[in-house]
Amino acid sequence: MTDAKVGFCNENQALVKTVTGHQWPGVQYFCTTRQGGFSQSPYDSLNMGMHTGDDPLAVEQNRSRLQCMLPGPVVWLEQVHGTDVYDADLFDAKDRPITADAAVTTERNRVLAIMTADCLPVVMASEDGEVIGAAHAGWRGLLNGVLEKTLEKMKRKTHRKCFRAWVGPAIGFEAFEVGQEVYDAFINRDKNQALFFRPHPQNKGKWLADLSGLAVHRLSENGVSAVEESKFCTFSDRERFFSYRRQGRTGRMVTVVWKIKP
Repeated sequence: MTDAKVGFCNENQALVKTVTGHQWPGVQYFCTTRQGGFSQSPYDSLNMGMHTGDDPLAVEQNRSRLQCMLPGPVVWLEQVHGTDVYDADLFDAKDRPITADAAVTTERNRVLAIMTADCLPVVMASEDGEVIGAAHAGWRGLLNGVLEKTLEKMKRKTHRKCFRAWVGPAIGFEAFEVGQEVYDAFINRDKNQALFFRPHPQNKGKWLADLSGLAVHRLSENGVSAVEESKFCTFSDRERFFSYRRQGRTGRMVTVVWKIKP
């Protein structure tokens, strides 16, 4: 029975396509793509979002396929574009729902997860992997400090001073159109953030916003010494990624991270 289960997991794992960044000491992380699952169009095929209108059975099958690749249960969040950070050291699998847009942990093999379909998934860790964090950051979360609040909670759990981050696939600079009110909100907080906006070439009064660049700026300003951007655009890469702005009714990728050392 054990051998059969292992074979099943290996077969499923081979079908799931993921993207990741540089290797970190004591930490594993990756972002799923839309490839390798059971969902039908327009959620085809590895949709991880239960709230999208997809067949729940298909999503459960997709999540089971993902679970075969992981060392422990996933800490699924109910994301609301806010700034609450969940302390996953306190996680109990019976706790539902967990309403938050970020999570942190020092527990080995506790899998943090962030679902996205244009917003930023941001993975963070101390330099030795003692504490890890994951955050969902659309423009509202970025503006209101979800990354800073995640880092603040992480810093309370370690004496380490150096942190690193990976900014995963999200809507790119060329595709992310926002209104004047969004531009003004960021500039009123920090005039240096003007570097990450430019006027829309066709739509007067609209701006193009560099979400990933804004995240790197906010992370760097708050003590993260090494930040890697994936540079994948969810809007333009139709084959690999779901995009809410491109499609409306669509699925969700998930970015997961876990510690592999005590």
